[in-house]
Amino acid sequence: MMRTQVLATLLRARPAAQRVAPVLARPSSSAHSQETFESFNERYVQFFKDAEDLFEVQRGLNNCFAHDLVPTPAVVEAALRATRRVNDYATAVRIFEGVSEKVENKQQYKAYLEELKGVREELGRLKFIPTQILVR
Repeated sequence: MMRTQVLATLLRARPAAQRVAPVLARPSSSAHSQETFESFNERYVQFFKDAEDLFEVQRGLNNCFAHDLVPTPAVVEAALRATRRVNDYATAVRIFEGVSEKVENKQQYKAYLEELKGVREELGRLKFIPTQILVR
């Protein structure tokens, strides 16, 4: 009981400047430039080429698909090759699911499938990805 009272007294006696919560958000700066679509694609193609384990591949996919754009077939191809390198078929299927969610219509999704047909056949079981995966 006495210990609790002493602790409460000490906490009340601290100056107000020490009780201020830390600032968690950085102020925005106008010095940053917008990333171009081409540099975005180059960055993610290189990221997936360098990814060494499943966690990195999935983290890159999560970051890539979080942007408000559809990744180019080159980025998707690099991601598919990365999933093959880490031997994870489920993530490869999820890449196609992500693309199907990002595109605006069925024709765009089919265009991606057609563009990636050679890669899908080269990587084996991916050639059996159905064309109707989650297309709205």
